[in-house]
Parts: sequence; C-alpha cells; structure tokens
Amino acid sequence: MAKAIERSAARLAAVQALYEMEVTEKGLNEVFAEFEAFWLGNEIEGEQYNDAEVAFFRDVLSGVLEDQGPLDRLIDKTLVEGWPLARVDSVLRAILRAGAYELKKRTDVPARVVIKEYVDVAGAFFGLEEAGMINAVLDHMARHLRAAEFEPRPSS
Repeated sequence: MAKAIERSAARLAAVQALYEMEVTEKGLNEVFAEFEAFWLGNEIEGEQYNDAEVAFFRDVLSGVLEDQGPLDRLIDKTLVEGWPLARVDSVLRAILRAGAYELKKRTDVPARVVIKEYVDVAGAFFGLEEAGMINAVLDHMARHLRAAEFEPRPSS
C-alpha cells in the first residue's frame, strides 16, 4: 500500500511540475532539483506532502516532455471537436499529458489505475465537471491504446 501512496504522490507532483514548467519555462533538471529538494515529502505552507516514488516522478515528467508532440496529438484526437488541447486549462492539460503518457508507455500500470489516479488529481484542483472530463478523455484513450484490458473476461 505504501508504494501506491508514493506513486499517487509522484503523479500529483508530476502534474504540478508540468504546470510549473509551462508557466515559468523552467528546465527539466531545475524542476527535478526543486521538487526533490523542497516538495516531495515535505511540509509546505502547513500542508504535509506524502513521500513520492522519485523514480516514477522522474519517469512521468521526463516521459511527457520527450513524447509531448505525439501525446498532444493523441489528446487532441480524443477531445471534443473545437476544443483542442491548447484551449484547455493548463493544469488540466498537465493532467491529460501525464495520464496519456502512462496509458501509452507505462503498460506495467493497469489502465483503470491510471484513469482513477488522474481523476483523483483533477479532483484535488477542480470540481466534478473537470474530473469527469479527465475520466472521459483518459477512458477513451485507454480503450484505444489498451483495448485488451477492457475486453470482457470469459466466464468459467
């Protein structure tokens, strides 16, 4: 269970780092250093952050950046016509990118876990409508990228 909590914290931190990088234009190494020294597992403004699985945080963050163009195109194809990713709130954009990365590249993590985790991250920042949008977009992507995980299981 501790690993699941550390992964959840890593996902939340990755989304925050992606947002920060977009807004401040900081580089990857600078953000790694900042988050690992000051955010992960520390108390900030009276809020205690959980310990995070640093390797997972680094993988999601660097993976999104390395594959951002294809990930953005995948998200754009999934979003409702007329709402390209560029029009989506920057935090929601970070959540979608991180979730899309995991669905596409981290096949060791079940798709349903990825979806639930990023819906929870969305819930930390937004209300039900935005969390529902994250759920719908990631579920649609997951059913495309990992169709086998959604096929009915044969009854015995």
